[in-house]
Amino acid sequence: MNLIQEVKPKKQKKQPKQGMLENVMKQFESAADLINLNPNIKKILSVTNNELIIHFPVKMDNGDVEIFKGYRVQHNNALGPYKGGLRYHPTIDIDAVKALAIWMTWKTSLAGLPYGGAKGGIEIDPTKYSITELERITRRFTYALGDNIGPEHDIPAPDVNTNSQTMAWIADTYMSTKKPSERSKNQHVVTGKPIGSGGLEGRDRATGYGVFLTIKFWADHENIKLENKTFIVQGFGNVGYWTAHFLEKEGAKLVGVQDAFGTIVNKKGIGVENLLEYTKNNHGSIVGFSNSREIAKGDFFGLDCDICVPAALGNQITENIAPQIKASIIAEGANGPTTVEAEAILLKRGVTIIPDILCNSGGVIGSYFEWLQNRNGELWELDEILERLHKKMKEVFTKVLVVSESKKIDMRTAAYVLAIERLERTYVQRGVFP
Repeated sequence: MNLIQEVKPKKQKKQPKQGMLENVMKQFESAADLINLNPNIKKILSVTNNELIIHFPVKMDNGDVEIFKGYRVQHNNALGPYKGGLRYHPTIDIDAVKALAIWMTWKTSLAGLPYGGAKGGIEIDPTKYSITELERITRRFTYALGDNIGPEHDIPAPDVNTNSQTMAWIADTYMSTKKPSERSKNQHVVTGKPIGSGGLEGRDRATGYGVFLTIKFWADHENIKLENKTFIVQGFGNVGYWTAHFLEKEGAKLVGVQDAFGTIVNKKGIGVENLLEYTKNNHGSIVGFSNSREIAKGDFFGLDCDICVPAALGNQITENIAPQIKASIIAEGANGPTTVEAEAILLKRGVTIIPDILCNSGGVIGSYFEWLQNRNGELWELDEILERLHKKMKEVFTKVLVVSESKKIDMRTAAYVLAIERLERTYVQRGVFP
């Protein structure tokens, strides 16, 4: 008789907590005080609506069962269904997920989308599992979430270490739990799906394209040409690659890249497409790329460059790192890469920071387009999608810039002011039940 026994999971290196929740709350408090936010509404926005922690078993390829820990935090849905990604990472914890969910609320509000904010994921190092194990883990997590997600309730999307394949597994599992006549109506339970499974043409590049666009809008506003400007990118995943791709097309030069495996530099330039091809054949790592040299991890942010794009994890630019930065602009491709203390130092030095809730919002805007496409049974062409994304990003960027200049505040505070004021108006008009 075979007994299912819990076995110890494969060892994963646990990193220290990143303190992102403290960071996002400081940012919120600062903006709320600036606009004299209604104290009752402040109470509502200061807490999350729902926090889900799920432990679920999955059988591994060798027959052993491992117990995984998954999260889904729903911060606020005053403006519409919860929206936010799912990440697979060993450092994920409830505080990090809460912070990311709150940032999503601000991001969707700022972008003028009919969404609230959520985030989730699994505490796991996906590199330690086979593709078949990852599929079973994803499907079992989806089943465990049940009706806590849904196309008109809470809509996950890709994030760190998840992709279109992950979303396809989630959509298929979720749809399979519905009666046959209802299955096709639930395709938009997630966004970021493969094109053949209801995905949006160009969704893969939406976040990176949005990061690039905000840099371009800033450069145009400052009468600066991006041609021959140098830039560094932390993280060469989806966001980092596409940001670099579009910057290079504009004539800018990639001179430094950092990923989880190491840091490479070349003052004469690193070919973006060549680096991408290299990583595909090198287990995703940039280390060892020809015509580059490897440097110490701690020296990355101190590299000589005009533009810095942190597109990895949160809290990477700390108060110890800030004085080293030589870039004149930081475009936050990641969520929460700059601590409050570091930002104060950078702003004092005259460094421009395009905040995450504006800079990387191309992803959630693209997700909105995909959701609409599925919901309405439409098919949109790539050119049309990129044009819509450009228009939306320009509209939001301009609003933030106007508030920043008129109130003489930094761009992050301006973005928060716009996002929170929209939520405040909604609560004032709608009232609080009962």
